[in-house]
Amino acid sequence: MGQNTDLDDVIVDESKIIHVWKENLDEAFKEISQIVTTHTYVAMDTEFPGVVARPYGTFRSHTDYLYQTLKCNVDLLRMIQCGLTFSDENGNLHARCTWQFHFHFDLTQDIWASDSIELLQKAGVDFERHAKEGIDAEEFGSHLIVSGLTLCPEVRWVSFHSYLDFGYLIKILSSQALPEKESSFFALLNDYFPCFFDIKYIMQSCESLKGGLNRIAEVLDVKRVGPTHQAGSDSLVTSLAFFKMGRLFFENNIDESKYAGVLYGLGQYGT
Repeated sequence: MGQNTDLDDVIVDESKIIHVWKENLDEAFKEISQIVTTHTYVAMDTEFPGVVARPYGTFRSHTDYLYQTLKCNVDLLRMIQCGLTFSDENGNLHARCTWQFHFHFDLTQDIWASDSIELLQKAGVDFERHAKEGIDAEEFGSHLIVSGLTLCPEVRWVSFHSYLDFGYLIKILSSQALPEKESSFFALLNDYFPCFFDIKYIMQSCESLKGGLNRIAEVLDVKRVGPTHQAGSDSLVTSLAFFKMGRLFFENNIDESKYAGVLYGLGQYGT
């Protein structure tokens, strides 16, 4: 992270959230490939159809159970949305900062949890349009892998309590089911995303920060743009919250050696 920037002066309106469907996917990634050359902090959020399965058997640890829960659900389900927000090292947002990708998802054919779909419908997700105009996940993965966003140590990914989010991205990027072992999952994660932060983990060093993303944004006085439970808006809040945390708690220097490369809830340092 770089020098101080007055994040209280950040003004973003909903027009900054660019919606991507299958018809403008190619055009979107052409632009994103240029954006990431100057705005290398990528805040990410996804929306998915809930949790529909739980593993059974004997587990080595609680994190092993969480990983197996992650695996069985990601293997079964499809991602619905992915939001990406681009900023520079000082937290300055790009003029076209937030991109919300809408994936093919058909309520009549795909698997979903009713409570999650109801929440997304209330948030304004248009499932009829997703079924007709949604992005093919494999095509998205092909674009993502050559975009300059992945496999690049200079790009910093920022997320909130994101092991499920990264699980879906790894499934799409690898075009296969998640690995059986958590250690193999982390090997893939670190290959595709060499530098990433999970705000939920960083919060443990911030005494006054507790709860979910909306609560953190409220405490940090980060204003939401767009509806909650949509990936573009959530990725924008994640970006603004990350840099506000850096300013208020870490003197604009969140130590990568201490905080990068950790997913809250998984791995040796996950909780």
